[in-house]
Amino acid sequence: MPSDAQSILETRRNELLHHELYQSVQTVENLRCFMCEHVFAVWDFMSLLKRLQQIVTCCEVPWLPSADASLARFINEIVLGEECDEDGTGGYASHFELYLSAMDEIGADSRPIRAFVKKLENRVPLATALAEAEILPSTREFVRTTIQLATIGQPHEVAAAFFYGREDIIPDMFTRLVESLPQQGVSVGRLEHYLRRHIELDGDDHGPLAEKLVTRLSADRPSKKDEVTAVATQAISQRIALWDGILAEIRRSQ
Repeated sequence: MPSDAQSILETRRNELLHHELYQSVQTVENLRCFMCEHVFAVWDFMSLLKRLQQIVTCCEVPWLPSADASLARFINEIVLGEECDEDGTGGYASHFELYLSAMDEIGADSRPIRAFVKKLENRVPLATALAEAEILPSTREFVRTTIQLATIGQPHEVAAAFFYGREDIIPDMFTRLVESLPQQGVSVGRLEHYLRRHIELDGDDHGPLAEKLVTRLSADRPSKKDEVTAVATQAISQRIALWDGILAEIRRSQ
């Protein structure tokens, strides 16, 4: 029988999967609004992944063997798919770059995310770049909490957010988005490729690998399981808040 905390997590997960936002992106204008904000969640995903790579592999010189080669392989397989995946045209690209190309294809405004990344490339502190980004407050808060966890979270907490807040839920979320894409007026081929690629990879490969990672990193102390559930619930709640903000902006602009 699930605990109260686990029941709350499942309830929040169901709320996310039945959010009204999915049915609100059926017009090109609404989809553009969605992508302008959601791209920041595509970007900050990599910070969670890179923190996990630092935790379970050696990313330093001189190199030292990983304490657990199986965990290192889990993460490196996910990094391979996320950082240099097939781009659908015979080449390779990160999923972030795939998303940017999808934004360009439908005419979504990519200036806020490109300006944000350019500031980071120019060594502007992340907090400053995020504060100056032309995005919704809810999007800014989503990124802020993600980066905070990726920076100072315990290994099992980072893994919990990565699995429950991303790899586990994304196939179901993106399936709903694919079903709601505009059927005429503009090409959405690049976005559909991005969404279906995540549905395929996360559902078949990345999700199960990430779940194993959570299990391994929380196995040494019983209390970690409760902490995993708490972080997982927080991650799902943050995604709901992100969706709430985008939905409110879509309705405001209509």
